[in-house]
Amino acid sequence: MVGGICKILLTGLPGCGKTTTVMRICTGLKDVRVAGFYTEEIRYGKARTGFRWKRFDGAEGILAGVDIKSKFRVGRYGVDVSGFERDVVPVLDSRRGDVDLFVIDEIGRMECFSKQFVEAVRRLFEGERRVLATVAQKGSGFVAEVKDMPGVTLLTLTERSSDSVVGQVLEMLLPLKPTIAADE
Repeated sequence: MVGGICKILLTGLPGCGKTTTVMRICTGLKDVRVAGFYTEEIRYGKARTGFRWKRFDGAEGILAGVDIKSKFRVGRYGVDVSGFERDVVPVLDSRRGDVDLFVIDEIGRMECFSKQFVEAVRRLFEGERRVLATVAQKGSGFVAEVKDMPGVTLLTLTERSSDSVVGQVLEMLLPLKPTIAADE
């Protein structure tokens, strides 16, 4: 924490509950103006077919999918970088005065194909704004860089540590007045 400004990164293995933990933290903050996005898997039956983004204002769209034709690929998924830049990156504007906490789920390989995203996140982490984000546990480039930025608190999440991490992060964000206990 630098000057009372929290920059919190949650990391962990895939499936450890990073998004669920972020959502529990956000639920624990009453009357806090949140901007940003979170991601969800898209499933068709038991098969994962892609990933969608959802902004905290209710808008949503597709980040990546097996049917997306793109030069940006992660495994079998094409990444819709232009749609992400058009519909998500603008909500991460560090100059916004109507935001108490920026939430970014996640800083990963797919999202980092966007140079605009990387620059927006860099501005948030270098500035005087509160940020709660998830980041891939492994990765190079900006994924590694953001973990080493000054003032960043990096917390590693496991399936068993979720409750304690929720409580710890709510305490760190105390100036934003969390309204529920971590175990609720």
